[in-house]
Amino acid sequence: MNKDIFEECLEAWKASDGTSKFWPVLAEKYGYASGEILRSRFKRERKNRGIFDKNAVVPVRRGEKKGCKVLCFDIETTPLLCFAWGMWQQNINQRAVVEDWHVLSWSAKWLFEDSVMSAVLTPKEARNHDDKRIIEQMWKILDEADVVIAHNAARFDIPRMNTRFLYHGFPPPSYYQVVDTLKVARSNFAFTSNALNYVNGYLRLPQKKETGFQLWVDCFYGDSDALKKMLAYNENDVLVLEELYVLLRPWIKGHPNLGLFVESKSSICPNCGSKKLEWEGYYNTPMGRYRSFRCECGAIGRGRKNIVSKKTKERLVR
Repeated sequence: MNKDIFEECLEAWKASDGTSKFWPVLAEKYGYASGEILRSRFKRERKNRGIFDKNAVVPVRRGEKKGCKVLCFDIETTPLLCFAWGMWQQNINQRAVVEDWHVLSWSAKWLFEDSVMSAVLTPKEARNHDDKRIIEQMWKILDEADVVIAHNAARFDIPRMNTRFLYHGFPPPSYYQVVDTLKVARSNFAFTSNALNYVNGYLRLPQKKETGFQLWVDCFYGDSDALKKMLAYNENDVLVLEELYVLLRPWIKGHPNLGLFVESKSSICPNCGSKKLEWEGYYNTPMGRYRSFRCECGAIGRGRKNIVSKKTKERLVR
């Protein structure tokens, strides 16, 4: 659950006398299908944070602890609404676009945390093609992240979010590094298809929910049931993305170095941040030799010191 949503729900819950009808109001404000759904998610998040008493001091969210904040996220957008002269090999003129795309929903999850944060347009917002409220929420979360994980992040999720940030007048979020699991799949393996659902199915991981194009059409026109289904579909996407990322992580060359975020005198695995490294063998490059390690996560890497002697270096040629 988004930090701002949680805090507003918490304040309303603390101030309530047990008979207040604030849940439907907050649900409409934040794009939840009903007050009951919002209340249920708030209850789970409250318990996750250890808040059982209305007078308790709110602890710091686990995602705000010191260390690298790794975020898995996914968005759903509308199709274009446009005029066309046919159905095959059409070149759509820009003047034929009646309504450009916008974001329908987003879902995000701090790595290994239990709760999923998400938002979807209200029926009114969908009919008015107004995604500013949920875009602002996503901006605040991305602004907190150190590393962002998404499938097709480089060509879809990130440029699409940046486009809507620019449209609504938001500045760039704070700098974060990106891991695109689609790029990882393409560069390291030979899957028949690199689509998230296919790769997860092949690897016997949880898969995406079944859906169809009609769901996007119904959401475009503000159907409340369709928007509810879209949110559930989007939330599941970020869960299956996390499963794939963790499995692929040992294979990711050039992964953002998580050792930068850990205070330790020991060596740290750059891929997962673990100190449990087994040093074995050597890692050779054209002009050097380094001690090699394997982490408990499966990743392999090398130390920083070139152990080739000065005399050997002098006779090496390329």
